[in-house]
Amino acid sequence: MSHVAVLLTDGFEEIEAVTVIDVLRRADITVRTLALKDLLVNGAHGIPLQADGLLEDEQGLDWDLVVLPGGQPGANSLRDDPRVGSLLERQLAHDKSVAAICAAPIALGAHGMLKGRQVACYPGFEDQLLGAMVSSEPVIVDGRLTTGRGPAASVQFALELVKQIKGQAKAEAIHRGMMGLV
Repeated sequence: MSHVAVLLTDGFEEIEAVTVIDVLRRADITVRTLALKDLLVNGAHGIPLQADGLLEDEQGLDWDLVVLPGGQPGANSLRDDPRVGSLLERQLAHDKSVAAICAAPIALGAHGMLKGRQVACYPGFEDQLLGAMVSSEPVIVDGRLTTGRGPAASVQFALELVKQIKGQAKAEAIHRGMMGLV
C-alpha cells in the first residue's frame, strides 16, 4: 500500500490540493493531509480545510510520495519551512517521489534540488527554480520528481501520480470514471 502526504499551509491553492487528494483516494491510495501549523488550514481563496495531522508529528514517517500544492502565500511558507526542506531532501535521497504544482516547486528550488531537472511551474516563479530547465508543458516527470504548471493542470497532474503509483490502467479507469465513461 502506498502512503502519500499532501502538505497544507495557509494560502494553499484549493483546486490543486483537493484535486490531488480526491483523485488519489478514488484510486484507493492512502493520503494524509499534513498541516504546517494548525489542523484547520485556510486556502488562498478562503476555503478552509481540516488536515488529517500535523507535519511535526508525521514528518518522520516513510512516505512513498510527498505532494506540495501551490498557491500564495502557501508556496512561500513551504519554501521557507526548514521541516519541509528536510522532508524533501530525505524523500529524494531515499529514491522516493516528490510532486509540486504551480508555485510550489520554489520549495525545491530553494534547497538546490532542481539543478539540471526539467520542471513545470506557474509563470513568474522561474527565477526561484535555481538550475532547472523550465517547461511550459502542463505536467513534467523527471525521475522521481513530478511538477505541474498550475490549477488548470490539477487533474492531469493527479492522474499522473495515480499512474506512477498504481499504473496506467488504474489512471485510465479513474479518468474514465470521472468523465462518466465507465
